[in-house]
Amino acid sequence: MSDLTNYARDMLARTLCGRAPTPPGAVYAALGSAGSATGGVTGEPAGTGYARQRVTFNGTGSQANAEALRFTFTAAAGTLGYLGLYDAASGGNPLTFMALPQPVVMSGPGTVTIAASGLVVAPD
Repeated sequence: MSDLTNYARDMLARTLCGRAPTPPGAVYAALGSAGSATGGVTGEPAGTGYARQRVTFNGTGSQANAEALRFTFTAAAGTLGYLGLYDAASGGNPLTFMALPQPVVMSGPGTVTIAASGLVVAPD
């Protein structure tokens, strides 16, 4: 399950009232140390080779990532406990965020992998 950010809630409210916003052209997954409704994930790694990963989804109701996501690190990044979705590869608007099942400690170079169908976005 995931929590919608304030930005995504506003988009949903406009859609329900017939004032459909433009949906994102692409969605990117981000890792961070914390999460909030206002900013999505916070504490995204910097200077560690990390980059947000583009996500494609499939499903008719709940949406699951179609392919595995691989976040590669060239240096330590600390503890990462949250994943968020954004409408841009950097910056952009936060859409949703969720706690990882288990925080990941990146104490050096390595890769964090989220298997295909391991990321599910569903209404509560």
